[in-house]
Order: sequence, then C-alpha cells, then structure tokens
Amino acid sequence: MTKIACISTYPPRECGIATFSKDLQLSIEERFGGKMKLIIFPLETQTDRHKYPCKIGGVLNTDYEMDFLKVSQSINSNKDIALILIQHEFGLFKNNESAFLKLIDSLKKPVVITFHTVLPNPNRVLRKQVQSLSRGCQEIIVMTKASADILERDYAVQRNKIVVIPHGTHLISSGDKDELKHKYELSGKKVLSTFGLLGPNKNIETTLNALPGIVKKFPEVMFLIIGKTHPSLVKDFGEDYRLFLQQLVDRLGLQDNVRFINDFLPTPQLLQYLQLTDIYLFTSKDPNQAVSGTFAYALSCGCPIVSTPIPHALEVLENQAGVVFDFSDSSQLQQTVIRLLKNPQTLANMSLNGLHTTSGSAWENAAIAHARIFERVGRGMVHLEYSLPALNLKHIKKMTTNVGIVQFCKIDVPALEWGYTLDDNARAMIVFCKHYQLTEDPMDLEYIKKYLAFLDGCFRPDGKFLNYVDEYCHFTSQNGDVNLEDANGRAIWALGYLLSISSKFPSNYAYLNDRAEFLLSEALDNLWSLRSPRAMAFSIKGLSYYALEHGIIKVESLIKSMADRLVRLYLNTIQDNWHWFESSFTYGNAVIPNALMLAYIITGKTVYREVAVTTFDFLIDKIFINDMVRVISNKNWFKRGDTFNPEFQGGEQPIDVAYTILALDLFDFEIPDKGYGALKVRAFEWFLGNNPLNQTIYNPCTGGCYDGLELYNVNLNQGAESTLSYLLARMCFRENL
Repeated sequence: MTKIACISTYPPRECGIATFSKDLQLSIEERFGGKMKLIIFPLETQTDRHKYPCKIGGVLNTDYEMDFLKVSQSINSNKDIALILIQHEFGLFKNNESAFLKLIDSLKKPVVITFHTVLPNPNRVLRKQVQSLSRGCQEIIVMTKASADILERDYAVQRNKIVVIPHGTHLISSGDKDELKHKYELSGKKVLSTFGLLGPNKNIETTLNALPGIVKKFPEVMFLIIGKTHPSLVKDFGEDYRLFLQQLVDRLGLQDNVRFINDFLPTPQLLQYLQLTDIYLFTSKDPNQAVSGTFAYALSCGCPIVSTPIPHALEVLENQAGVVFDFSDSSQLQQTVIRLLKNPQTLANMSLNGLHTTSGSAWENAAIAHARIFERVGRGMVHLEYSLPALNLKHIKKMTTNVGIVQFCKIDVPALEWGYTLDDNARAMIVFCKHYQLTEDPMDLEYIKKYLAFLDGCFRPDGKFLNYVDEYCHFTSQNGDVNLEDANGRAIWALGYLLSISSKFPSNYAYLNDRAEFLLSEALDNLWSLRSPRAMAFSIKGLSYYALEHGIIKVESLIKSMADRLVRLYLNTIQDNWHWFESSFTYGNAVIPNALMLAYIITGKTVYREVAVTTFDFLIDKIFINDMVRVISNKNWFKRGDTFNPEFQGGEQPIDVAYTILALDLFDFEIPDKGYGALKVRAFEWFLGNNPLNQTIYNPCTGGCYDGLELYNVNLNQGAESTLSYLLARMCFRENL
C-alpha cells in the first residue's frame, strides 16, 4: 500500500481545511481501493486539542518547536511513506513559522504543498517565505488559475511547478426541491442561503440590509444563515458577530424572513440545504480570498450564485452560473436578487451551468488529480490501481417506468418526453438477466418481465421489431426513416441471453421463457437477410447464448451463415495494413470479433477463431495508447488509408468501451495467456478516470454513467445507453457485486 503523509487540520476540528482534508482522504481511498492511503498528521495548538476518529500518524502541536522535529523524524523513518502533502494556510503556522520552514528543509522525501491562500502584492517577508516553501517542495497545488498567476507573477515561482486542482465538490443525486423544502419546514418559500463558519469577513449584513426591499417584492423569501461562529473568534470575541446579526434582523423587522442554523452541519444535511436553495449568496468582503469551499459546494449543488467579485467567483462564474456584485453594495445585491427571482428560467439555466462548471471538480476527480501528482513525484513508489465500485442498479431502476426504460436523462432526471427505444430495453433486459444469473436477486425478475413486455410490444407480424416509441407509447416516424437492422439484432441478443438463463427462473416466471422462445423463433427467418455487420454480430451473440443452454440444432445453420458472411466481409476488405471487416472503424467495433469468437465456440469452425483473433488484435492495437483505452471517436471515424492520429479528439462513448470490455472478457476466457485480462482492467479504468480528461465517467452517487467524453468536458447527462453499457462492463468483474 502506498502511504502519503498529510500534514493538515482534521475533524473534529471545525474548519474548512479540516473538512477538505477528510474529503480528500476518503475520496483517494475510495477511488484507489485502499492501495493508496493518506496518513494524517493533524495540526493542533496548546488550547485546541482533539480526539480523532481514525488512526493518525502523530499530532503536530504548532505551539511547540520540538513537535515539528518529531513529525519530521517520524515521516523520514517510515519506509512506507512515499511523500508528504501539506495543506497550507498562513494562519495555521503563525505561532512557529521558522519551525515550519525547518520542517520542510528536514524532510527527506518529496513534498507537495497545497496553498489554500495566495495573497497578491506580498511584502518582502511574505514573498521570501513563499519562495522558501516553493524551493522545498516538488510541486505546488492551487485551486484557481488566478492563484497560479499570482504565484508566478508576484512570487516568481516557476509555472511548471504549479498545478491547478479546483476545490473538491460532492456529487449529488438530484433531489426533489419541494420535498426537501417540506422536510425542512420551508414549503412555499423562496430560499436564499449562505453557509460557513461565521465571522465579520462573511459580511452577511450586506444581505440583511438588502432583504427589506427583496421581501417587499417577495414576502415568501426566507434567508438561511447556516453555520457556527468560527471557533477562533469564539475564543477571542465570543458570539459578538452572531449577536450583531440577530440585532440587525430585529431592527429591520426580518424575524419571519431569516433563520439562523447555528450548527456545523454534517455534509449530507448541508448538501440537502443547498439543493433546496433558490439563490446562494456569497458576500465576502475580502478581495484577496483565493478560493471558497462554501462557494464551490453551493455551485456543485446547482445553486444559482450571487457573489462578490473574489477571484474564485470571477473565474468559475464565467459561464453564467451566477452574477457578481460590488463588495458591500446592498442596493446592487437587492436589485440582482429581485431580478433573478422574477426570472425562473434564468435561475434554471444558471443552475445547469453551475453543474457543468463543477463537474470536473468532483472529489472523485480531485482524488485522481492528486494521485497523478503523487505518481509523478513519488520516485517510483506510487502506482495507481483503481478500485471497482460496488454494483449499483439504482439509476437504471429510477429510469424504468411501467412501460420500460426511458431513453435519455437531463443530468440524472429521466426525460420522459424523449420516449423509449427497443435498443435500450433490450440492453436493460440483458443487464438484469446477467445480474440475476450472478446474484439470483428475485427483484430482478420484475424488471426482466417489464423489458420483455416492451420487446413483445415492438414485435410486428412480419417477424421484425420496431425501435422508437414516444412517451405516449406510440411508434414514431423514426421507425420508417432509420435502418432498424442493428436494433433487431440487439433484440435477438437479449432474447437469446434470457433463454440461456431462464431455467433458473422460479415456476411462476416460467412464462417469460415461453414468450421469449416464441419471439425468437418468429424472428429467425429475417436474420438470413441481414446485411449490417453489427446486426449479424448481435444476432450471433444471442443465438450462441441460446445454443449453450438449448443445443445447437435449431440455430447452427443460421449462426454459420452469418459468421460466414462476416468472414467474407473480412476477406474482401483486408489489405497488408488493414485487417478489418469494413473500410473504416466506426462504432461498436469490438462486437464483431466478439461474435465470431462465440461462433467458433459454438460450431468449432476454426476460421471463425482465426479471423476473430486477427481482427480483434488489430483493433486493440489501435485503441490502446499509453496504457489507456481510446475508443474510436464518433467525431471522426478512422478510415483505411488514414494515418492514425493518437491525439484525443473527444467523442468517446461508454458503449464502445463496454463492447471492448465484453470482448476482452471472452477472449481472456478463451485465450487466458495472451494478456487480454490486463487490457480488460485497463479498459474498465476508462470509466473511473483513466482517460484523456482524467475524470470519472461513472457517478457513484447516482449509479449512473455519463453519456460521453467530449474534447474539454464530460457530458453530464446519464442516459440509458451509457449507464447500461457501464453495467454490462462492470459485471465482467466478479469483485464487489
């Protein structure tokens, strides 16, 4: 196990950096399966001591110079610690700054420092101190580009030493705002909120002075002030600031429109408050505040933001996720809030923009970004091994109505207006059949029943299936405009898979076998005339699964006919440097050699195996680049004769990665000594962050999978195809099912 020493404050100490360190620690350990661990060396003072909920490396009491030496010796002597991560904020070491600098100099392992505060225009002493810290570390992490610019411009820190990793945020599952408001006794209210440890720099009086005019226009407004007074202020000044705010509320007659929540809320409860918020107000009066965790959390919960122009706000609100106003300008704040409350669509757009802005800053992605740094500076001691998330069917069940599975989502909310497809319901039936095969979960049977009924409803008297169904269960005009061969092939795949496991069904579900058998039998005649290579491949897969359970007699000639057609396509297309079935790589490529390998297993015809191996090896030679799967982009198919461009182009989709993993799983079973198993692991890591953007494609909070990897961002919609593809790939691994 790789261990990283982390010098930082840590809960139960109540401060933003403590919370940050805990979230980072948990996200790293969850993302990398316990193979990478942060060992916390918590910062304390003589008057601020704590009992910690986890095993720590040792306390660093910043009031005692000897503690700095003890921590240094402890880290240097521990051969399992690969490097040191220091969470830095100037106030944390103010009692012993010289001892802290000596600590940095004495560490014999690589050091990475995260600057939570970066002050512009430093005096000579501060500039010298930061430069000394810079010399003592391998890399510096900051959370905004503005902070990086300041370090380079005002402190002369080399830019190649600075890495920007945005403040981590929590992935959320979209909650019903009205339900959350009801839960917290806010039904019918337009909720404004702010949160964080209270102190004068929060400048909450700016909002209070703006509220009378807002309430006059919107009497239903409720302003939530969430958070305790900062502990250091309580020690020096007691609750003076909170009392000042309460007196101002009374003087302005706002008792019915302001609610104080005097608590350091647990994260799940805090996120619910943010999700029910209609507008989040950030009123800091510190123009040099580099970053705000509270601001980041609100943005990631879809809160439209109204903020003072701190550098963090100016940077992340560029895509219209919020509005800035001048420091301490209550009149401007009042006008802005009133204008936004009058325009619900503007608020909705800002909310969506905020979610897209913060998608890359999810803690899962922050963990990957930190781990990449650790790997880079760890002198060969750090190797990234992604963990397998537990199998989670929550999102797919959420997308399934009484009719079947809905085609698309807006973020993680099913978009019923886009209707249903045979494609997705066939995939969903395979997923639940496979899950039942692995777990025998009786709840799966009702979903299998529902998806089979959808396939049945799409079946036509001519033995073919229609694909597109609207929200009112009517077939759409798309069915006449689009070639439906591939969709029909997927239906055969799903029916064959169901029939391969239906002997395990309890007797009261035996009728599912009978209906699937009827549909498959009635559809067979149309398979003789298929021309699409993928439609033939899907059909071969379904018939092969059927043959494994029911014998080959009924389907052998049809499997051979389609497999022979694929072989002929290959022989007619190959050239010296091109070993494929078509003159280009398009979508779902791996399904074709996968089908041929199954045809070999069923029939024993060796040419199928030979072509399957040759073509699959040709494919994986193109799509595995630098230990990372890079499936063909839907932006630009790769054509025979083209020079292969290894540069990332965007347009990588979960379905292509999933088909690759399914093929690798089969090839590894059939040829276990050729390295396909290792490639299967690498390919699955694409979903977890081993991809060109170093971002997670799977959302462990919702159980959904994002719709694709674009050139600069992840498509946050979590539709049926992408999530079902992820689940098919995930079930190729037996761990943690």
